[in-house]
Amino acid sequence: MGTNVTMISTSPIKQKEALENLGADLFLVSRDQDQLQAAIGTLDGIIDTVSTQHPLLPLLGLLKSHEKLMILGIPGKPFELQVFPLIQAEHNIKIYIEVIAMDYLNTSMDRLLKDDVKYRFVIDTGNTLRPSS
Repeated sequence: MGTNVTMISTSPIKQKEALENLGADLFLVSRDQDQLQAAIGTLDGIIDTVSTQHPLLPLLGLLKSHEKLMILGIPGKPFELQVFPLIQAEHNIKIYIEVIAMDYLNTSMDRLLKDDVKYRFVIDTGNTLRPSS
């Protein structure tokens, strides 16, 4: 089909079989940080067949922008995915917030009910950033 296949495994012992018998063009050891780092953003898609709990974030990092991770293996419990690394901005994207003091909390709830909030409230629990509006 003209597709280059990369096999990813935790075990380097599988490399020879993957390249010689299973049709893989490239083999990555998922525990080898240098290999993963070199492959960041290079894959057009990943078909994940692992049926045990494993980290998804390193796999997502291997994908080119707007590509897909398809999970076929089903672990015994739901996946946990840290979202913050996925939303870190590289293109000067700004987040607009309104910092409020603890003593402004009741007023902020009233504003939420009145749909009078333009962005997001961030509560300064230590009252250290600025006085309330």
